[in-house]
Amino acid sequence: MTYHPRIVDRELAQRLQATGAVVVEGPRACGKTTTARQIAASEARLDVDDVARRLARLEPARVLIGDVPRLIDEWQLEPAVWNHVRRAVDDRRLPGQFILTGSAVPADDATRHTGAGRLTRLRMRPLSLFELGRSSGEVSLAGLLDGMRAAAGRSVIPLDELAELICVGGWPVNLGRSTQLALRANQDHLDEIRRLDIGNGDGKRRDPVRVGMLLRSLARSVATPAATATLASDTGEGVSAINVHTAADYLRALERIMIVENQPAWPTHLRSRSVLRSKPIRHLADPSLAVAAVRATPARLLRDLDFLGLLFESMVVRDLRVYAQAADAEVFHYREKAGLEVDAIVQANDGRWAAFEVKLGEGRADTGARNLLRLAERVDPERMGEPAVLGVIVSSGYGYTREDGVSVIPLGALGP
Repeated sequence: MTYHPRIVDRELAQRLQATGAVVVEGPRACGKTTTARQIAASEARLDVDDVARRLARLEPARVLIGDVPRLIDEWQLEPAVWNHVRRAVDDRRLPGQFILTGSAVPADDATRHTGAGRLTRLRMRPLSLFELGRSSGEVSLAGLLDGMRAAAGRSVIPLDELAELICVGGWPVNLGRSTQLALRANQDHLDEIRRLDIGNGDGKRRDPVRVGMLLRSLARSVATPAATATLASDTGEGVSAINVHTAADYLRALERIMIVENQPAWPTHLRSRSVLRSKPIRHLADPSLAVAAVRATPARLLRDLDFLGLLFESMVVRDLRVYAQAADAEVFHYREKAGLEVDAIVQANDGRWAAFEVKLGEGRADTGARNLLRLAERVDPERMGEPAVLGVIVSSGYGYTREDGVSVIPLGALGP
């Protein structure tokens, strides 16, 4: 099978050159194992090799024997492996010894802190549109953070194709599949999440029916700052709604298996007295999971453009996260109690920042530009610096910079 290159390939290679072990984390089926196998010289796959898993339980150090970099796949199934990897890295004093992949973070995470300086963590996510070959990458996020102007030829993603891209998602297993087969596979994936995967982080059994109810509630609230209590109350579908404490437990479990990845508020400094909201924006690992949770189809999304717009925003945030990580940056949101909202703030670790509004049609770029200019007036430039770019990300159109300085960027031209 031909390997589909990933943006994270380069980062994985660089980190192996700098540290003894790299822990590759991400939701199941996002491609961690396949990517790691491209660079690993030997492997122990604890999820499919019963002998390797028993050995990891009885004599963890023996699982580490092999050519390096050695891949330990789904290491969290036998957490004792962690300390043995740490000790092996200490003893060998060489970079590039191990790659650990995991689709869940153990609930008892105390031992992992001892990996500081010896192990580094690398997040993987589903495929972005650039990786899927649906974006030209003419407008580079890293370039925008460096001060480059947005410029791209006309990129058009018709609404019916956009709906299909959202429904199919960025799962490598769906490459080459028809939309109908991909929809079925995504529903099966979600079924596995609610029945089995949700317990992988802490070993607790949860009611799969009620987990499914919460996932549907999350889907309906995707790309919004819905409170846990709101999500819980929205689960009453013919039976009593789950209580807020149960909902909070389920959400923590879904975060451990990286199916939920919320978008945090931007910790900025303002020169105004605006009061900021700190609630995170709700996102699933891929918008296709939200589609699967409510059993939607491309045709149904086209009849509900408001929901399609929220899913489009979630897809943009997914892609921005992939591109931002490659630029050593993170993705936040901005919300004021007075009402001003900006969909995505990308801030590099050296302080450079960019702000983006997400609009389904190019005709709404004016609204997005007004919000971005209002944000720029509020941020204290002496403490935060001037924005590298203010941009409206749209589904189709040209990439250019308006007279007011705001860039218009079609998603089909955005890349790392």
